[in-house]
Amino acid sequence: MSVRELVVLGSSSAVPTKRRNHNGYFLLWDDHGILFDPGEGTQRQMRYAGLAAHDITRLCITHFHGDHCLGVPGVVQRIARDRVEHTVRAAYPAAGQTFWERLRHATAFGDTDAITAQPVDGLGACPLDGDGLRLTALPLDHRMPAFGYRLQEPDGLRMLPDRLAALGISGPDVGRLQREGQVVGPEGRRVTVEECSVPRPGQSMAFVMDTGVCDNAVRLAEDADMLVIESTYLDSEAKLASDYRHLTAGQAGRIAAEARARLLVLTHISERYEADDEPRFAEQAAAHFDGTIVLAQDLDRIKVPKRRA
Repeated sequence: MSVRELVVLGSSSAVPTKRRNHNGYFLLWDDHGILFDPGEGTQRQMRYAGLAAHDITRLCITHFHGDHCLGVPGVVQRIARDRVEHTVRAAYPAAGQTFWERLRHATAFGDTDAITAQPVDGLGACPLDGDGLRLTALPLDHRMPAFGYRLQEPDGLRMLPDRLAALGISGPDVGRLQREGQVVGPEGRRVTVEECSVPRPGQSMAFVMDTGVCDNAVRLAEDADMLVIESTYLDSEAKLASDYRHLTAGQAGRIAAEARARLLVLTHISERYEADDEPRFAEQAAAHFDGTIVLAQDLDRIKVPKRRA
């Protein structure tokens, strides 16, 4: 059975705390394992989560502030040490090429050619191998070049059992109908896939880290089944959020509402907040967004919502 879920490896912002590790987010999506923004301690958090270097098929870095990338050297060296043979594409802002090279070769180790750099610049999209998934990168509004990402499954079809039965299509003919678009029914009539199905929107996940409020945050999250978004501050620190190009919980909720996202995952929480403050993040986001809200905690496993009907 395929698994589509987010594993939260770390959920703090610039400074890790006793309860929250530096950033790190591992998206399990069928055969893909996409590691977003590995901060310090990512290797250890992966061990706690039961994840291995062989599970990583892609690396995505939003920007080169340390809490989002200082785990890269350890992750790369672990991929090399564990002799991962499949290609691991690494997406990151092209403007940060120098930082990537420093992190990629931070210390001496037995190197690997499994890592393939894929710098993004402007409006970028690239396929993931084999199944039509697309990873799109759009620039955000931060104090240095930063990108958000969106994973999009292609739209498909949902077959209607009643219509198939009424037209006499069963067994292997159902699969052939899906692959070829038409089959000849038992009475010699040509049956098309459109007669036996309805459109099925592809699932999607958006990842929006350090940014001020901007149009591209909404574009990335449009109709997303899961939106993982920074909410560094509570609304009382809106001025501070604006100065540092971050979001408050309420602003994250407004972005989710405007984008019509289904599940909102709040993360990247400032170290200034104690456990007693945390319920206010969901409350302030809920003032604008009426969907499901989760305040990320380290080692949470958050399932992508089931398909829309």
